[in-house]
Amino acid sequence: MCLEVIVKFDASQFDNLELENIGQWPAAAKLLLAIFVGVAVLFGGYFFIISDKIDLLDRVQKEEVKLKQSYRSKYHIAANLDLFRAQMIEAEDTFANQLRSLPNSHETPGLLDDITFVGTTSGLDFVKLEWQPEISKEIYIELPIDIEVIGPYHSFGHFVSKIAGLPRIVTLHDFKINLAQSDSETLNLKLQAKTYRYQEEVTE
Repeated sequence: MCLEVIVKFDASQFDNLELENIGQWPAAAKLLLAIFVGVAVLFGGYFFIISDKIDLLDRVQKEEVKLKQSYRSKYHIAANLDLFRAQMIEAEDTFANQLRSLPNSHETPGLLDDITFVGTTSGLDFVKLEWQPEISKEIYIELPIDIEVIGPYHSFGHFVSKIAGLPRIVTLHDFKINLAQSDSETLNLKLQAKTYRYQEEVTE
């Protein structure tokens, strides 16, 4: 024996419904209203409460990752602090040694004498040995020197080698070698030497 329950939907039962008389509404109307209110509460709760919490959680998780990375970096520094201090002292000593290799304003005239001595003892004759205008860089001043000498080719090698051995930093640039006009066996060498002075000495 089959028991069939037939629920008939009567649209007329939703007519003339008033909010003031919710208690008098038909059961179907009350059910639909309850479903609507429940869905509205769920969506409203999600968008106004849960979604903000989810965004906050995402931000906190990202901040947690950054803090962990920062912690690892600081921990690495702290664990190797003695090594870093030793490296800093070594770097400062190296920098100080390099500064001592730069001529100060009182030593630059003597540098021309050193270059002249190096050239003449290498068998070269000087045609030109002149300071050029200083060039200011970020932390140092560049001091160019135009040099022109004449002599045999092998003497040029001795000259360059001896300049590299000077106690002060001197670099050589723009080499040009030509035959001297007076003697086909004698060569003419033009180059520019550069030495450097620490910028701080000028600004004090």
